[in-house]
Amino acid sequence: MSADSLFLGSDQGDAAYREAMNRATDAVLTSFADGDDPYSGATPEAIAAQFDEPVVPDNGQELEETIDEVAERVLAHSVGTSNPRCAAHLQCPPMVPGLVAETMLTATNQSLDSFDQAPAATVLEEQVVDALCDLFDLPGSADGVFTSGGTQSNFQALLLARDRYCKRYHGQDVQADGLPSDADLRILCSEEAHFTAKQGAHHLGLGEDAVISVSTDDDRRMDPDALDATLTTLETEGAEPFALVGTAGTTDFGSVDPLAALADRAAEHDLWYHVDAAYGGALAVSEAHGDLLDGIERADSVAVDFHKLFYQPISCGAVLLRDGDDFEVMARNAAYLNPEAHDEVGVPNLVAKSVQTTRRFDALKPYVAFRTLGRAGLASLVDGTLGLADEAAALVDAADDFELLHKPTLNAVVFRYRPRAGMDADAVSRLNAAIRHELLGDGRAIVARTEVDGVTSLKFTLLNPTTTLKDIAAMLDAIRDCGIRVAVDLEEPEVIA
Repeated sequence: MSADSLFLGSDQGDAAYREAMNRATDAVLTSFADGDDPYSGATPEAIAAQFDEPVVPDNGQELEETIDEVAERVLAHSVGTSNPRCAAHLQCPPMVPGLVAETMLTATNQSLDSFDQAPAATVLEEQVVDALCDLFDLPGSADGVFTSGGTQSNFQALLLARDRYCKRYHGQDVQADGLPSDADLRILCSEEAHFTAKQGAHHLGLGEDAVISVSTDDDRRMDPDALDATLTTLETEGAEPFALVGTAGTTDFGSVDPLAALADRAAEHDLWYHVDAAYGGALAVSEAHGDLLDGIERADSVAVDFHKLFYQPISCGAVLLRDGDDFEVMARNAAYLNPEAHDEVGVPNLVAKSVQTTRRFDALKPYVAFRTLGRAGLASLVDGTLGLADEAAALVDAADDFELLHKPTLNAVVFRYRPRAGMDADAVSRLNAAIRHELLGDGRAIVARTEVDGVTSLKFTLLNPTTTLKDIAAMLDAIRDCGIRVAVDLEEPEVIA
């Protein structure tokens, strides 16, 4: 292909782009989106066997041929995130407005690290951030920045919390001088919190042991009384808790911590209060369920993902700060991006607020979705999936061969296949683990696997607004079928009987 046909901006390149995008769209629809099952069932070995040609050949081929090749070898063996029986992870079906935005932001290739690389994108991201701060009832001093998702948002919040604490209580600039040698820093979160609290502590040089897990109540929410006891113990030991992480939507159970009660403790003990709302943040658009987030407006920082219950393509998240001035502890200047003695007054450069330099224009995706659906349209999607989770839980609970493990808070339903009441925990664990593996090869349903009280369990994560109770019943039937098949290998004759 000639250079003119590889890039936009020429008649030949523009025509090639239009033709290639049309072909790619057809490939996605025919080889991926319109499949009957959420997965082909292909093994890793079978997928790898397709790629027997050099990734970088001496001579290339026509783009059309490559698109067709990708459709056959990749798209056909990808997880059907839009299939109503794809219900494993917090991996949403991306909505069409988000896909449109993804196409536009990718083609324009704006980089959010300086205004001259992304003028309209920079301004629009600031507009979207302001709207998000309003959505979570944060004050006028609030600010934020887009991230790759909850992992980055949680890390950045803890980074800012650590550096602010060290500056305030140890008089040390961590950015310049590193951690104070006499600091004994601790982070508190619930025992059901996302692993990124510990991951963040590792990346911050504190070590995972700096994270103190607080026990939860019967609904798997952080127990405020247990938090009080933990804080008393840390004070007695001379440790320095500096951050409290509340979770609005745990990965397995969708539990939402008592955010207002945690805000009280954070204020009393002068802790940075971070709310990980990567999963449950979308409740903010819902009148029916928004009260679950009461107290989030008192957070020092909030993590929110758009590639979960806001239905945007991966990756897309944001971290919001109650006081935007807190970004200053991590700010830096580069002469070629945002020189300190900037002579262009009023020109925003967002690089100082991010742990990334080159950064995608991901804010366009929620912007297009918000403008297209409005708050009411988004709320109907969220509310519908939460209602379906309640119906699914009732269906599981009514079945003699399944064991429901909780009442859903959001749209996660955790359960076990237990075909007879007398099966011991080890047998149930082995059976459900084998079913999860068998299901992937079966292809009719994709469900998640987790552990509850040491026993392997299954989980529906019902993000898809097109999933129906009939689909839930079909997934339960697929689990039963797989359970009977794997019981032979596990020597569980009671299952077969």
